[in-house]
Amino acid sequence: MPDLFTLIPLPQLLAFLAAGVVLNLTPGADVIFATASGMAGGPRAGAVAGIGVGLGGLWHVALAAAGVSALLAAYPPAMLALKLGGAAYLLYLAVKSWRAGDSLPSGQGEGAVLRALWRGFLTNALNPKVALFILAFLPQFTDPARGPVWAQIAVLGLMFCATGMVITASYGALAGLAGQALATRMGVMNRISALLFGGLAAKLVLD
Repeated sequence: MPDLFTLIPLPQLLAFLAAGVVLNLTPGADVIFATASGMAGGPRAGAVAGIGVGLGGLWHVALAAAGVSALLAAYPPAMLALKLGGAAYLLYLAVKSWRAGDSLPSGQGEGAVLRALWRGFLTNALNPKVALFILAFLPQFTDPARGPVWAQIAVLGLMFCATGMVITASYGALAGLAGQALATRMGVMNRISALLFGGLAAKLVLD
């Protein structure tokens, strides 16, 4: 197996990392999800939701490296099923947040943290747009002459997801801190979270 800088020369690697950081800093569905999670469950829940989103990204990278994402993209019914599944899950989260009313978040317990992690992972893993993005973005920085393309995709994907995880978790934690500062208005915060989750579900279906 070639070493890292044989697979991906340093200038190419730095260009990729710069592009990845800019893309991850741009608020998208993952950032909105972590933000909503932080507002509903506090900074710890928001940060862990961001970590879950990053792990969901690693799932897509693994599929891309194995060629499974390309097969899904070539079979529209499978992509539609994935899209509808993700939208249904987001709607479930929206309804749950809306029904929470004025209740205070329980973002400090182990169960809440594990739920935030799982929700972040599942939301990203069920988003076909992430699979399509990975397929479109990562191969631009690969070259079969440098070694196995699957290995290059795996390395690039790991780096992209790591930076995205840190950035998204930061967004979630900051939103959680803002939510804690407004804890006396938890009814409003829960409904804002519900609207964000519901908007993501609609966006996933309509895009």
